[in-house]
Amino acid sequence: MEELRKLEQLHTTLTFMQSHNFVPSSTLDSNRFIANLILLLLQPCGELNLDMKFRLLSEYLPKSAFWKKHHNGFVLKLMKEINHEEVAMVGLEAMERANSTLEDFCRSYFMFHGVDIDSPLMIFKYFPVLAFTESYIYQLDGLNEKILSIPTEGDTSLAKEFEKMNYQCWAETFANMLEKDPFRPLLNVLELRGLLNDRIREEFRSGEEYWALERKLCRALTHKMEISIKDVMRAIHLKSFDYRVLNLLLYQLRGQEVNDLHMEFLSVSEFLVEISDDLFDYEDDVLENNFNILRMFVKIYGPAAAPAMLAKYITDAEERYDNLLKTLDPQLSSKYQRRCEEATKEGGKVSGHPLGTWSIPPVIVNEDLYRSNCLNTE
Repeated sequence: MEELRKLEQLHTTLTFMQSHNFVPSSTLDSNRFIANLILLLLQPCGELNLDMKFRLLSEYLPKSAFWKKHHNGFVLKLMKEINHEEVAMVGLEAMERANSTLEDFCRSYFMFHGVDIDSPLMIFKYFPVLAFTESYIYQLDGLNEKILSIPTEGDTSLAKEFEKMNYQCWAETFANMLEKDPFRPLLNVLELRGLLNDRIREEFRSGEEYWALERKLCRALTHKMEISIKDVMRAIHLKSFDYRVLNLLLYQLRGQEVNDLHMEFLSVSEFLVEISDDLFDYEDDVLENNFNILRMFVKIYGPAAAPAMLAKYITDAEERYDNLLKTLDPQLSSKYQRRCEEATKEGGKVSGHPLGTWSIPPVIVNEDLYRSNCLNTE
């Protein structure tokens, strides 16, 4: 069976090479050798990612015209053709990036399900599905970040890196991956386990919509185009879709009905936390061209008015948060507030408000100049 699978992959690779005019030789043996080399590159090899493998090959093998022209785009497109489209897989890096979110989810959301966070037996009963799902989301989010990365001009290490990676090809390939039903392999896994329902499907669609909005808005900033407050507010509300997916999955795993009051309260809390995180990460998000609500407000309202306009949205959300907090069970309300206080202290903030003090950083008026200055000081 394994040999048949390998033959199928080889046939798929050869067919793909021919259909995309990536055939370097007229002999079958030569083309089969290239196809096997491509398949070898796709196999996991310790901590080597695809770019590292290319660097090794570029360093130790002659740089043929075929290799220079096709090595990045060909392999990235082929990754989608073989078996990555149907099989849900996650890498170690995605799992590592998802770890802090999973920890926060367990400590902040398990209480709404009556699950004891201090019980390893209870945590690991649900953790495999939650961890696999969040890691898969982070893996796709990593692709989206690569699309948004800004190649820079000049003789800098970042510019050289983008030159090696053939930035345009990578961006187009990753965009195609994200636009063509990227969650389907994960949804298949959840459906086979009887965990999928319409509400969870809708949250995954929210994730796709968020990434599309992030690309749209960040590209608009890069190209000095106008953006709408409607798109910005839609994006910030969609941004926590992964928490809602995990929460809904936990209801499914426990065989419980969804508590809509809890979901509504947590959605407001998520909104405030996302704003708080954006303010904390503001400078990094400017450098990396990530979605950030303060960046967007500066573009829409101008540097002088942006902080005051954002403060108004925060005030309105806090009022709604306080009203919903009063509707929770007193014991749960108290427990959640203690958790918020723990989280803010762990983040280096100390204040009377459970979500911490609001500190809006100085706005960056000229993002291009800011990036240039930061790169030149590295």
